[in-house]
Amino acid sequence: MSGSIEDIVPDDLWQTMILTSELGRHPVQFFDCTGSTNDLALILSNTGAPDGTLVVADSQSAGRGRLAGRAWHSPPGTGLYFSLILRPHLAPADFPKLTLAAGLALCKALESHTHCLPGLKWPNDLFLHGKKCAGILTETQAVAGAGQTAVVIGIGLNVNTPAEAFVGEMRAKATSLLAETGIPYDRGPLLAAILAELDLVVARLEQADFPGILAEWRQRDTHAGQLVSWVNTQGRVVTGIFLGPDEEGFLHIRDGQGQIHSVISGDISLAQEVNLP
Repeated sequence: MSGSIEDIVPDDLWQTMILTSELGRHPVQFFDCTGSTNDLALILSNTGAPDGTLVVADSQSAGRGRLAGRAWHSPPGTGLYFSLILRPHLAPADFPKLTLAAGLALCKALESHTHCLPGLKWPNDLFLHGKKCAGILTETQAVAGAGQTAVVIGIGLNVNTPAEAFVGEMRAKATSLLAETGIPYDRGPLLAAILAELDLVVARLEQADFPGILAEWRQRDTHAGQLVSWVNTQGRVVTGIFLGPDEEGFLHIRDGQGQIHSVISGDISLAQEVNLP
């Protein structure tokens, strides 16, 4: 089955969101183009934006990835680029769990709303057929003078990006829903579906159900039991078996000497085949 952007039926929900500045219970600030929706959301969170406020852009000129120097390609009219401002009833130590929870929510929305079955790569990426289709960037912002902490969950999802738009190194690493299914998707209903799942999973976190969320996350883990490489804080490459995230959301890798490494952050990649116990 094939399709293109031109095949999309006009998206009434997307247009209504722009006109009303609302999507369900979520107030929306929409921009045709901005540098980064996360940057805007962090500013808004510090100036009184209510819980659940959504910052949406049709395109970004400076979309950011989780690691320094990583950019998120954000062409107009083809993807979802948005950031959700939350003030969850969670201890600050539990905020990192929001990234894994958001990944699960995004997966479940795509599973129910599209013809895709994405996998999750720790801590913040969604993959389709071995290629990245979405990324999540979670950041916090202390509210000036209020003693509160807002959390911003930013999501970039390649929806209707044609396969030929991925050039150079991106061709082997990135994909979109359209490129994988041949089906163009309306962005408004897709965004609404993602928000509904995000609302549910945040409520589950607030009710101390991270063990249940983690169990579902692990079912979609693309690297479970595989040989991976990771660069530790000393700059040394560690190769070992991917053991998955623990009850705090931290990753564990068992190296060839049997030592267990706890990974708080970093880039994990599949490793060359070596002999490990």
